[in-house]
Amino acid sequence: MNDETILHYLDDSLLVAEKPAGLLSVPGRLPENQDCLVSRLQVLYPDALTVHRLDQVTSGLMLYARGKVMQAALSAQFEKRVVSKRYEAVVQGVIEGDAGEVALPLICDWPNRPRQMVDFERGKPALTRWRVLDRDLQLQRTRVELEPVTGRSHQLRLHMASLGHPIVGDVMYGAQPAERVQLHACRLQFVHPVSGEMMAFVSRSPFQGS
Repeated sequence: MNDETILHYLDDSLLVAEKPAGLLSVPGRLPENQDCLVSRLQVLYPDALTVHRLDQVTSGLMLYARGKVMQAALSAQFEKRVVSKRYEAVVQGVIEGDAGEVALPLICDWPNRPRQMVDFERGKPALTRWRVLDRDLQLQRTRVELEPVTGRSHQLRLHMASLGHPIVGDVMYGAQPAERVQLHACRLQFVHPVSGEMMAFVSRSPFQGS
């Protein structure tokens, strides 16, 4: 496992790891894109299996099952929206309101994949709740907490861009270039599939205070 990969929790049923920005969650289609977080974890924990994904540009907390039985149990929690996820992001511009939500249906923009787009006829329902954490008037940026109620691909990125506030560094959705896309999975909460205990994890944003 790479030094950048932090293990937050480990037991016989599951593990919680932190993905660095720029690393794939799962192997890509091309031979040169096989390095990913689950492959690194499987070097030490061969039974580690994917339950959900983060975009390559996104950093933060990820949950992995150990074995197929636990994978099915944890995947069911995601499907039933038992799992609670929160992200922090820094977006371009100063958001006027303090909180709100975006409900725009999303679909893959196939000629430009992996880019997604809003499509009211064919798109799948997608809902994001947002809350302002801090405003930087000098840099004209806003730090926000994001809650993806649904889990569509690129949902947070496209929804923030649709408000006219793309995430800093997210050139795919209209932001100016930056060192990285400033999106981090900072909180993760779920029910342990064996003990029934509520598990909660926090990861500090690497760009906090930006």
